[in-house]
Amino acid sequence: MRLDKFLKISRLIKRRTVANEACDAGRVLVNGTVAKASVKVKPGDVIEIQFGTKTVKVEVLAIQDTTKKEEAKDLFRYL
Repeated sequence: MRLDKFLKISRLIKRRTVANEACDAGRVLVNGTVAKASVKVKPGDVIEIQFGTKTVKVEVLAIQDTTKKEEAKDLFRYL
């Protein structure tokens, strides 16, 4: 699954366009390297997102095409 789509479906970033912009600005890292929005993510990958002064680090646990709000938190875990 594309990185920008995963960020939207997992509710880490609310909109796919915002996720796209964050990737283009170099604020999203996958496994320690700067990632573009088109990078494929898979279970086990570590995603690091920089929100201003705060950094969020998560591990991908599962991939789903759609998810409910309550189940979105099951797609990743905070590190």
